[in-house]
Amino acid sequence: MGFGKKDIVKNISSKALFTSITSNLFLNAFLDLIKENKRKKIKISKFGSYYLHKSPARIGRNPKTKEEFKIQASEKLVFKASNNVKSILN
Repeated sequence: MGFGKKDIVKNISSKALFTSITSNLFLNAFLDLIKENKRKKIKISKFGSYYLHKSPARIGRNPKTKEEFKIQASEKLVFKASNNVKSILN
């Protein structure tokens, strides 16, 4: 079972006593902030940080046919949880 954007909006609205429209605007503004600044490392104190990870080009292999092919270099946005969040989850 997943935890989607609608679930996050619902939780924000119930815990912060906002309307769901305001909670949705808040969440979208936060996600837009991360998207706009993805080239920089975004650190949120006692929560974690978002940063851009660059994967180099490499050779991949189909395990069934053993055929090799080139996988292009890519970039992905990564979240690393802080020690506070890790201690709460563990």
